[in-house]
Amino acid sequence: MTKARTAPVPADGEPPAATREFHWRGGRTSLNLTATVGRRGPGAVERLRDPADLSRWFREAGMTDRHLAVSDAELVAARALREAVHRIAAAVRAATAPEAADLALLNHWTAQPLPGTGLTLDGDGSPRPLPPALDTPGLLGLLARDAADLLGGPLSGRIRECAAADCTLLFVDESRAGARRWCSMDACGARAKMAEYRARRRGGTTAHPHGGTRPD
Repeated sequence: MTKARTAPVPADGEPPAATREFHWRGGRTSLNLTATVGRRGPGAVERLRDPADLSRWFREAGMTDRHLAVSDAELVAARALREAVHRIAAAVRAATAPEAADLALLNHWTAQPLPGTGLTLDGDGSPRPLPPALDTPGLLGLLARDAADLLGGPLSGRIRECAAADCTLLFVDESRAGARRWCSMDACGARAKMAEYRARRRGGTTAHPHGGTRPD
């Protein structure tokens, strides 16, 4: 079942550490971009509040090692691309046609020219790829390409939304069985397992240390 959605709004009453921490559980960079909105629905948290946040996200995502001077207009463009990717992913998951406007926006960014990759040397003298020095539009183009490859490729049927009631992160389920439920077993999965354990205890029985069960 798809959880209810509303537009992301700032959560100015929350501590900055809670609202500005980025999550990297999607398995693809384009899905990690959609995670810059937390708890989609009532009370959604916007983590890209200003251009500096987007610049930091690019660096933490490993897309650049430079501090980019992001403009207000580029921040708006990044948010728009993010929401288009999220809506297309939702349509793919629901086996419905994405909105034409969302596809047009994604295709606008995939069509942007990108500089080529060069070569540099490791410390031992071995050549390795040198990523192009991209500006913000170039990085948005890379994100759009990643999204198009994912949403139109064989892994599109493996896009999941975390099953935790308080989490709406999207991720690619690459498990063999294709039955992964949580964006992270160390985070949402662990909390769910603990909640299930507590529910069993409230149900009246727990495991006895010498075997069998006993009432709580």
